[in-house]
Amino acid sequence: MNQTPPGSARRSFLLASAGLLSAAALARPHLARAAAPPLRVANQKGGLRSLLEASGEAAKLSFPIEWSEFPAAAPLLEALSAEAVDVGTMGDLAFLGVFASGAPVRAYAATRADPRSQAILVRGDSAARGLADLRGRKVAANRGGWGQFLLLAAAERAGLPLDAVEPAALGPAEAALAFRSGSVDGWAIWEPYVSIEVAQFGARVIEDGTGITPTVSFLAAHQRPLRERRDQLAELLRAQQAGWRWAAGNVDAYAAANARLTRLPEAPVQAAFRRQATRAIPIDAAVVAELQAAADRAARYGVIRQRIAVADALDTGFSLAAG
Repeated sequence: MNQTPPGSARRSFLLASAGLLSAAALARPHLARAAAPPLRVANQKGGLRSLLEASGEAAKLSFPIEWSEFPAAAPLLEALSAEAVDVGTMGDLAFLGVFASGAPVRAYAATRADPRSQAILVRGDSAARGLADLRGRKVAANRGGWGQFLLLAAAERAGLPLDAVEPAALGPAEAALAFRSGSVDGWAIWEPYVSIEVAQFGARVIEDGTGITPTVSFLAAHQRPLRERRDQLAELLRAQQAGWRWAAGNVDAYAAANARLTRLPEAPVQAAFRRQATRAIPIDAAVVAELQAAADRAARYGVIRQRIAVADALDTGFSLAAG
């Protein structure tokens, strides 16, 4: 009969115990993550979710995320204002417009894209070469956000009256159909829709946001999680910043992952990301001043309901937490 050598049973027991302890240690972060209450994050199609998942940053968070999907900023901000979600991302003017209406929300982080990523398009068969050629015509633009502001600011820059063109208040999905069918003569829109229309449907850019729009996006939260869940909001911010650093060096991989998630064509998505060149920026005095100037113009145009102090819409206490 085989016998276990003296001391061998003890060594086997210790090794097995060590293995169990190691397994428990490895499982502990996952157990802690599962036990943590989820952060309810609002996502626009192709936005924060694809960035965090493609970069691998979502898996590093110490808490789970409960994603809610929205087609555009307006319904997202409505949900955020009602505290149906805790936090989300959106364009600067859409956020400031909702803040101006008294919503209990604050922006606590910002990114910037190249202003060329906002553009006014015409179809390839259009005779228009500039905005003046669309005088008296309909141009699709989302109300209360980048599209409406770009259209009016471009008209002012061209020396046209603000009512030179007739805005058609449409969200991206409805505007795409109207633009392609000829129901509108132009479309004020942003990436990746610009690159998709140019590459897939032969559209042309006649104006872009260079010199007239900050092209800033916010990470914004309801006031309650800003009070009660600051650590998680700071961790989400660090993940977003790390995601954008990864994306800057991996544009092709990010575009491929984003295209799979959104079911958009990969080549124009890749072109859009290269044109956008999105990066995290601090909310410093220069950015606040730039946004204040844009908000004042937006109030004059009627894009937002009244003049606001932009600084009141911002929570700048996350700069150190963001690293």
